[in-house]
Amino acid sequence: METLRERKKRRTRQALLRAALELFTTQGYEHTTVDEIAEAVDVSQRTFFRYFAGKEEAAFAVQEMTEARFVAAVRARPPHEAPMEALRQAVLEGWDAIRETVESAVPVELYLRMYRTIGSTPSLLAAHLRRSAATEETIARLLAEREGVDVDADPRPRLAVAVFGGVIRVTERQWSTGEDFSLEAIRALTASYLDQVGSALTGNWGDARGC
Repeated sequence: METLRERKKRRTRQALLRAALELFTTQGYEHTTVDEIAEAVDVSQRTFFRYFAGKEEAAFAVQEMTEARFVAAVRARPPHEAPMEALRQAVLEGWDAIRETVESAVPVELYLRMYRTIGSTPSLLAAHLRRSAATEETIARLLAEREGVDVDADPRPRLAVAVFGGVIRVTERQWSTGEDFSLEAIRALTASYLDQVGSALTGNWGDARGC
């Protein structure tokens, strides 16, 4: 059971996180200081650093939670599923859990706005790509373990994750520049794009143009 001290620490962290994302999305990541974040919650700069190593950690805190949830979902998929199917089902069937994870920290609307801020801020976009590469390596190793292969000798785990990760990045880019900026929209777009992977890789695109 959560103690009063633990509850107070959790609330302080959530308040700092929400204040940080609000400032990042309204006045810009580069123009926001740690002092401004701390001041918005009426705490000291020292208190901020008690919860976050810096602005970047705060910027990606909720995303880190959703990534951890996805990795856990992949690990929990039935062993008989093919690797790409396991990845697909983990992201689509885990959508409600991902929403709950976000809502436990900040409003979903704020999380979605932060997505756009990451995409339009060079330093955050670079960090996002770096973090994505690390997550993809974790998943590749998980798939290799699940399939009983050596990830360093068999290229298939990394190839599967590279394809999957590419689809997710294309989906995010299309969704973040579209008009329907909701979780339901990105879920539908993700499902649609994943369904097209097979034909995109092995199909004859000329036939599609002639239809």
